[in-house]
Amino acid sequence: MKNLMKYKTGLTMKLNRDNFQEYIAVFLNENAKLNLISKNDEKFLWEKHICDSLAISVFFEKYGLPENLLDIGTGGGFPAVPVAMAYSDIEVYALDSIRKKINAIENIKTALNLKNLHPICSRAEHLTGKYGTITSRAVAPLKVLAEYALPLLDAGGYFVAYKSLKVNEELEEAQQILKKSRLKLEEIIEYDLPLEENYSRNLVILKKY
Repeated sequence: MKNLMKYKTGLTMKLNRDNFQEYIAVFLNENAKLNLISKNDEKFLWEKHICDSLAISVFFEKYGLPENLLDIGTGGGFPAVPVAMAYSDIEVYALDSIRKKINAIENIKTALNLKNLHPICSRAEHLTGKYGTITSRAVAPLKVLAEYALPLLDAGGYFVAYKSLKVNEELEEAQQILKKSRLKLEEIIEYDLPLEENYSRNLVILKKY
């Protein structure tokens, strides 16, 4: 039960927790020093954070793998670190403005020897360069994130926002910004986390045109 992701499209995805045991141990060690996630959430690290991060696998299957991915406001490294672990062909850039969090991700990178993971301590508005895919999870409303993502997104690239059940409300509030930002809603991928209770989430897929 706790390894199976269910998507509202009828698709399911089996995740192998054993592949992430070393990461879980390293993360919990860092969390003890910094509180990257709440202590109450530690027992749900696999279900609520790692599985949630890897929900983007369905997006990759449908739209293809990008050469690089920028995770804005990565916090404790979600989804950046699980994505870097699962997809060694993607150069993953984990962005956060809080130095202590980036230091923790640097420690995780070193412990796991993740050569394709690149922690960056900065703010999105200070970055240059372009990225094929940009992600953001539990950071800010969609109308704010769209403005951060647009200057950094390749033409034809995708912005993937991890959102809760309030996704339609956020999309409504962001309509003017999305139009101004040349970001078009492609689809919303709904999925359930592998928890005993119903816990639905959404990936909002926006394309730059």
